[in-house]
Amino acid sequence: MSDDLSKVFSKIFMWLGIGLLITFGTGYFLSINEPLMSSVLSLGILPIIIIEIVISLLMGFRIKKMHPITVKICYLIFCITTGITFSSIFVIFKMTSIISVFAISAIIFGLLAFFGIVTKKDLTKLSTILFIGLIGLIVGELLNFLIFKSGTTEIMLSALGVLIFILYIAYDTNNLKRLLPFLGEEKISVYGAFQLYLDFINLFIRLLEIFGKRNDN
Repeated sequence: MSDDLSKVFSKIFMWLGIGLLITFGTGYFLSINEPLMSSVLSLGILPIIIIEIVISLLMGFRIKKMHPITVKICYLIFCITTGITFSSIFVIFKMTSIISVFAISAIIFGLLAFFGIVTKKDLTKLSTILFIGLIGLIVGELLNFLIFKSGTTEIMLSALGVLIFILYIAYDTNNLKRLLPFLGEEKISVYGAFQLYLDFINLFIRLLEIFGKRNDN
């Protein structure tokens, strides 16, 4: 890996670390302040979903035209709103379990990100397969939540989610090398962190659903 590429990925991982710190810090802070958490969550999950969808669409379709500062603001807002929803995780799951699953997620992420950076293979051919898999996963989770309500199906879908986002980590990391000339170093640092942030968070959630120990157990 060239020095320039190494410098770019160092910035990407720095912003990723900042984002994860904000998300988990926000979630933990709210979880130990129940009145505040109740007040924030009483506004409903819909505003958070709308904010995150809008930011995701902006980052996905307008990234080339966005100012680098706007990209950073959008990323930080996304991390904060995700942190609000994460407050429930600290209430539902044991802290030791959250830490353990986070460590496992970090190890898996590190290995797949390293592979995505150093591999000479073109992973863009995975794009369509992963997108179809992701849509199938979302539909399956919605159907199970609304209709089937099966614990076994939930575990199976979580396992499928782990596989999908493991592959997404390698794909997105590899794809960032291709996007660098189009976005520039400053913008790719935050946009890349945003892409990998989504991969990490989704991997963490699925692993927590499978291996997490709940406080009511």
